[in-house]
Amino acid sequence: MQLRKLTVNGERLKNTIETFADFGRTDNNGVTRLSLSEEDLKVRSYFRSCCKELGMNVRVDDMGTMYATLAGAKEKPPIVIGSHMDTVKKGGRFDGVLGVIAGLEIVRTLVDQGITPEIPITVMNFTNEEGARFEPSMMASGVLSGKFDKAVMMSKKDPEGTTFQEALEASGFAGDAANRIQEATAYLELHIEQGPVLEREDLSIGIVDCVVGMACYEIEVTGESDHAGTTPMEMRKDALFAANDLITELRNKLGLLDSELVYTMGRMNVLPNIHTVIPNQVIFTVEARHKDMGVVREVEAIIQSLPVLQGECGVTTTKLWGRDTVWFDPNICNRVEQAALSLGYSHKKMASGAGHDAQFVAGFLPSAMVFVPSVKGKSHCEEELTSYEDCEKGVNILLETVLCLLK
Repeated sequence: MQLRKLTVNGERLKNTIETFADFGRTDNNGVTRLSLSEEDLKVRSYFRSCCKELGMNVRVDDMGTMYATLAGAKEKPPIVIGSHMDTVKKGGRFDGVLGVIAGLEIVRTLVDQGITPEIPITVMNFTNEEGARFEPSMMASGVLSGKFDKAVMMSKKDPEGTTFQEALEASGFAGDAANRIQEATAYLELHIEQGPVLEREDLSIGIVDCVVGMACYEIEVTGESDHAGTTPMEMRKDALFAANDLITELRNKLGLLDSELVYTMGRMNVLPNIHTVIPNQVIFTVEARHKDMGVVREVEAIIQSLPVLQGECGVTTTKLWGRDTVWFDPNICNRVEQAALSLGYSHKKMASGAGHDAQFVAGFLPSAMVFVPSVKGKSHCEEELTSYEDCEKGVNILLETVLCLLK
């Protein structure tokens, strides 16, 4: 029972969050720390030094992912706590790095109390989760899980033309494929919600049971360009008007499917994009997300049933990509829920609409995620904020879960 009452040092956690934010801190109190940039290499070195001070063994795999392990009394698969330390440009102080700091603070707490865990505890830092410098996002966890081809990822270039392989080899954090994690008792990832739900419902903890499935399509509408002043309305083949009609039709139909469905027309190109010329081509995207793949399939059926002609304009529909819903391990999720109950923290089960390393890791390790509230739902911006109290509660949830798993 004594172990179950153990909590982390909130003041130390706050100071650690701010210290990590110093590596790439912006003028507006955000963070720019692109993967394998100078700022990223400095924070990696600092993280490594913190771990070594605790007596942890630090190793690196062939994608630059870091593994810091506190030895256990028994040689068994570790409990893994992880996330990422890279950010988007002018991102926030909490996204990703909070999950790494959580693992560090949990180990610090155990060491402070003189507790040797029964099994090892590993804290992970995934490389290039954001994909802000090298696309795609979740690159290292994608390779680790077999979702991405390593050779293809190594050839990815940043805007300056540097390949991921070149940046990795120059970083000093190019390790061995033999260091890749292959088994674990559990994988736990703490993350800010990056949405407004927990704050709106005045809850401290989100127990994430899945990362939602999604589908993304590109719609191309083709018309004819003519003079904007001399062509009568009834003789036009206006691609933008036709696209607008299609968007209205999609909104009307998708809006009837399910209240939890989210959908976005996030990119649109209008050609030739001249105010005196009738548009002859419009290309826009439709992306939809839902945890029930049956709903996602309904979305796809609606998109695929769009007419090949909208008025006088041709319509072509192309699926860009999609993913199935990833469900986290119910046993580990139950442990997290029991931790929330034992600590008296308000909570709810919820889905993640955003992608995380955990969704790839869940394919080969028993995994779970925990969310803490984001003020006004803001993330990937300098205004990103989660209260230190909520951060502390999130880390305590992970600590309590770890202690339960150690029994």
